[in-house]
Amino acid sequence: MPQPLRIVIAEDAVVLREGLVHLLGRFGHRVPAAVGDGPGLLAAAREHRPDLVIADVRMPPGFTDEGLRAARQLQAGQPDLAVLVLSQYVEQTFAEELLEDRRDGAGMGYLLKERIGDVEEFADAVARVAAGATVVDPEVVRQLLARRRDPLARLTPREREVLALMAEGRSNAAIARRLVVTEAAVAKHIAGILLKLDLPPDAPDDHRRVLAVLAYLRA
Repeated sequence: MPQPLRIVIAEDAVVLREGLVHLLGRFGHRVPAAVGDGPGLLAAAREHRPDLVIADVRMPPGFTDEGLRAARQLQAGQPDLAVLVLSQYVEQTFAEELLEDRRDGAGMGYLLKERIGDVEEFADAVARVAAGATVVDPEVVRQLLARRRDPLARLTPREREVLALMAEGRSNAAIARRLVVTEAAVAKHIAGILLKLDLPPDAPDDHRRVLAVLAYLRA
């Protein structure tokens, strides 16, 4: 049985909120307050001084980032407060903010709500965050890594050659002559480059070529 914790919960969905209270109680933890909005979280945490706060990212009244902002505000006044944030789906910006603002000694977690269904795994995450660890949902990690990866890593060696020549301002015909291939082959490579770099499909082709070159120059 893990060390009993005092935990304050902030979740606007009543069924999930009550389910969390019951689940945490099974592992010996005490929940002195379970609220449904950001202001309620601030008041409850300041009254009960919990070891850990579990908060939904989006809550009333605005359903934007009330839970996240309240948790960070509480940590500003209680630096050792552990925070576990729950989200319905991956919100990369919020996850990055939490990772960047992580305080030494204070545990931090960001999990998708679907992880609660694996009771033992969720209970372990709660214990680790309370102990000062950083626990991030595997799907969040995967998406953050994909977002931060070198945008050119997905290109083939030939596509990189074509993009390098594009960066020199060469036309399709000039690239074809340089690489000793047909213009049709060059056009195919460029189409692949634009697709792999996730450039706006509705932008003019010339603009997309410029964006592709910028990605090359920044890499």
